[in-house]
Amino acid sequence: MEISDLRIALYSGNYNFVRDGANQALNRLAEYLLRKGAAVRVYSPTTDTPAFEPTGDLISVPSFAFPGRGEYRFPTHISGSAKRDLAAFNPNIIQISSPDRVGHRMVSWARKNEIPVLASVHTRFETYPRYYNLAFLEPVIEAMLRRLYRRCDALVAPSESMAQVLRQQRMNYDVGIWSRGVDKDVFNPSKRDLAWRQSFGIADDEPVIGFLGRLVMEKGLDVFSDAIDELKRRRIKHRVLIIGEGPAKQWFQERVDDAIFAGFQQGHDLGRAVASMDMLFNPSVTETFGNVTLEAMACGLPVVAAKATGSQSLVRDKESGRLVTPGAIRDFADVLQLYCQDETIRKTHGTAGEKRADEFSWDQINNAVAQTYIRLIRQRQSGQSPIKQAAIR
Repeated sequence: MEISDLRIALYSGNYNFVRDGANQALNRLAEYLLRKGAAVRVYSPTTDTPAFEPTGDLISVPSFAFPGRGEYRFPTHISGSAKRDLAAFNPNIIQISSPDRVGHRMVSWARKNEIPVLASVHTRFETYPRYYNLAFLEPVIEAMLRRLYRRCDALVAPSESMAQVLRQQRMNYDVGIWSRGVDKDVFNPSKRDLAWRQSFGIADDEPVIGFLGRLVMEKGLDVFSDAIDELKRRRIKHRVLIIGEGPAKQWFQERVDDAIFAGFQQGHDLGRAVASMDMLFNPSVTETFGNVTLEAMACGLPVVAAKATGSQSLVRDKESGRLVTPGAIRDFADVLQLYCQDETIRKTHGTAGEKRADEFSWDQINNAVAQTYIRLIRQRQSGQSPIKQAAIR
């Protein structure tokens, strides 16, 4: 079987109406598969104001706006027209990227029609409740995720550290890696622009601590702001540059009131913004990979990150950055202080990170997913079925 023989039905809870790393990875995957001659059909909630144009044919799934987070949509069911479209498309593999109600329905449809299912895991959803004072829900959400993922033929995670978590949680016995790539034409040290920095009032000799991502609490904004407060108490010379937008922007601006908020950036403007930082501070523990970490590394920046899934598979501690115990404010501040005050070690670690980023090619990474499709189809053709829940201890 060749890639050109594949007919992939891809379900996403958010394919293109919000721009984030997971959606962009899915669109890049679709582009690669289409370029290789495969047929791809995408099923996802849609809006009248998408963040970017979708790659491939997109079929709308009924949904409603998420209460309090209107930029997201909650899919409700597979409509009759979507089911008819799915049947007419006649896929030989289904991929789900969202563990929601419609994700369950897609798996049920696949099992009824004896079609293998690959689930891609993009976010540690079970950790989200802790940022909204609902930590007691984590075991419940984990159990719900396990019920879904055990019905799939296999899972893919963006990093080995996340794959290990999924194995430890007994989500599935077949867990592979679908990593992430980086566009070196956009993210590289040559994009550094001192004039752009100066336009924000940043002196050339001021070390810039950067944040890149959606401004939502689950990205660790509280830890970030507490660590910056500690640097201020120590009177460490620095500036803070925030790239991104999101519902927690006002809260973040009030907590880091002297930071520069450069807003949403994309394409080469984003590459310039990242390369114009001196270090990236990423305290989040919810990422399964950490696209922003890889982009910063490609720009030659050292990364200060939480010792958590995603970052652990990218940052080599004391070589291309530092990994710090999640929530350890003083430890984060110690490392940021080191990079602010020692330009030599900052550049040494940044250079090592850039070299590490060279290992991530999008085509090579997406080909691994295509080969996983082919393997699962062959396994199903040979009579193998998804492992039963009782078989996983």
